[in-house]
Amino acid sequence: MAIHPKITSGTVTEKEEQASTTLAGAWNVLVFDDPVNLMEYVTKVFQKVFGYPRERAEELMMTVHVAGKALVWTGDREPAELYVQQLHGYQLLASLERVS
Repeated sequence: MAIHPKITSGTVTEKEEQASTTLAGAWNVLVFDDPVNLMEYVTKVFQKVFGYPRERAEELMMTVHVAGKALVWTGDREPAELYVQQLHGYQLLASLERVS
């Protein structure tokens, strides 16, 4: 019978602390231009996913269209990952990057 070392409750290992620090901080959600989705569709997705008013959603859509990408949201990692997943569900090209 092997005995496994236990971490006492309340003790945080250096590795766990490092992982926590790495995930903390702000994260950007980026959307990239693609040749498939119509501009009106992208606008509607931004409204639905982020709750942006039409004017803001149109501004972001035009940035994606003209610049090739747009920063559409910044915040904690967990909601950022959810937003990227939702955007992928709408067939938009999106990614997550840590704010430097």
